[in-house]
Amino acid sequence: MMGIRFSILAAGLVMALAGTAQAQVSGDTVKIGILNDQSGLYADIAGQGSVLAARMAIEDFGGTVLGKKIELVTADHQNKADIGSSIANRWIDTEGVDAIMDVPNSGVALAVQEIARTKKRVFVAVGPATSDLTGKACSGTGFAWMYDTFMLANGTGAALAKEGGDSWFFVTANYAFGQALERDTTAALKAAGGKVVGSVNFPLNNADFSSFLLQAQGSGAKVIGLASAGGDTINAIKQGHEFGIGASNDQRLAGLLVFLTDVHSLGLDIAKGLVLTESFYWDLDEGTRTWSKRFMDKFNGRAPTMIHAGVYSAVAHYLKSIEAAGTDESVAVAAKMHAIKVNDFASHDAVVREDGRVVRDAYLFQVKTPAESKAPWDYYKLLARIPAEKVTRPLAESECPLVKK
Repeated sequence: MMGIRFSILAAGLVMALAGTAQAQVSGDTVKIGILNDQSGLYADIAGQGSVLAARMAIEDFGGTVLGKKIELVTADHQNKADIGSSIANRWIDTEGVDAIMDVPNSGVALAVQEIARTKKRVFVAVGPATSDLTGKACSGTGFAWMYDTFMLANGTGAALAKEGGDSWFFVTANYAFGQALERDTTAALKAAGGKVVGSVNFPLNNADFSSFLLQAQGSGAKVIGLASAGGDTINAIKQGHEFGIGASNDQRLAGLLVFLTDVHSLGLDIAKGLVLTESFYWDLDEGTRTWSKRFMDKFNGRAPTMIHAGVYSAVAHYLKSIEAAGTDESVAVAAKMHAIKVNDFASHDAVVREDGRVVRDAYLFQVKTPAESKAPWDYYKLLARIPAEKVTRPLAESECPLVKK
């Protein structure tokens, strides 16, 4: 009789342990949300390409983690913080989303990261650039994956200053990203012995840059710095070309954040000679080419941007971290995301700092002339690899409250 009771108790214990193991994945599904601009000025640099990259990462992982299904949900935040916040709250509160990723548009990203921090969900900023995400607004479950305004400032900004472009006029997108990019580039210029002679703000998703560019042109600055991205940068560069800006060595136009898709939209006749900073290029090495060919085969031949590569990398690392943690509970997973180095075709032993910044090298490129380009999407020539320590804000200067002083 005692043996029977022991067997029953043992069986019950096994069932209880099994139930505990299953409970390590909330809702029996790991849900990842890709939140980005799918219809506006950032749709090309992120949009459906980011969704594809996330799907590729999930498929490459095997479609399950800890024996549970991985589900991908997506939405368009329309570059509005209130819409992005509403989606994030619904995803977390009613749909069981475990992690939110991408979120180009720094204003939206700052709002969504705060929601994810409060509700203890993982947030990975791949598309937004403001360095405040790992600065004063940092989160224990928040990460900045591929680049930020400090990297851009100390890449393109510092390089042009050292080449003699020591006086700047900024044409700045009037929201969190543009303001952070102007701020960080100004600091980099001053460190390089340069100065800012003026600036003007423009509204997001702007069509007519003529008055802003004429003001900048009239300033006499050696460099007109565009603190903008996506469609705004494309419009500004096209109109600057029409005004003859950059036609002589007296004044040049600097796109502080230029993506491969921007160059594609501009065409090499207009974009040639632009100097830019990225942490990924599809034709950088064998690893980037192999992954990019897979992406292009699935995306109508369109090459991936730095954001697309970053979304794949972030999703893959997140899933590895769930596996290592043995749970999808966000605080535990975030701890593993910090502890495990990031390794993939775009990342080589990249360290995740305590402020959430992924420390990686950057690359200074120049856009080729039409004669130099030998194949579709063959747009960049490498000028220099910039070591991570040169393009990552030192922790000693960090405003992140999580950083130990």
